[in-house]
Amino acid sequence: MATALALGLGLGATTMASATSTPTPVPGASTEAAHAPKAKAGNGKAEQLAAALAAKLGVDKAKMSEAMKTFRDASKADRTAKEAALAKSLASSLGIDETKVSAAIAELRSANKKTKHLTALKTRLDKAVASGTLTQAEADAVTKAIEKGVIGGGAKK
Repeated sequence: MATALALGLGLGATTMASATSTPTPVPGASTEAAHAPKAKAGNGKAEQLAAALAAKLGVDKAKMSEAMKTFRDASKADRTAKEAALAKSLASSLGIDETKVSAAIAELRSANKKTKHLTALKTRLDKAVASGTLTQAEADAVTKAIEKGVIGGGAKK
């Protein structure tokens, strides 16, 4: 079962990765469009891309942002449907309750997301240590606090 689940997740993750990747802004786009202010935290790259594409294509930035949001929303719904279909297929093929398979997929996806988050955090903390913004002890304390769930929604025991 673990092999089939891992294989299924691998196929689903490949689909998800291509559906959620954000292209790099087009080279040669106007400086103003390429350095557009962030609308929301965590959405800066999408807003910058929208501004650059809008400038390059001669369309309104708000209209471009809305079109890109529509695409992202549809991709997310499609990804959810594919994951549900994977769980249903695995459950049927393996004779396991679909709810159990769905829960296992969600659990693995969550663990993968946390690992990626910690890896990105470690990279940022390493840069802060290298630049002298933090000491290694401070960076280690932040990492430990997140891993123990004291801050940032890490594992709580």
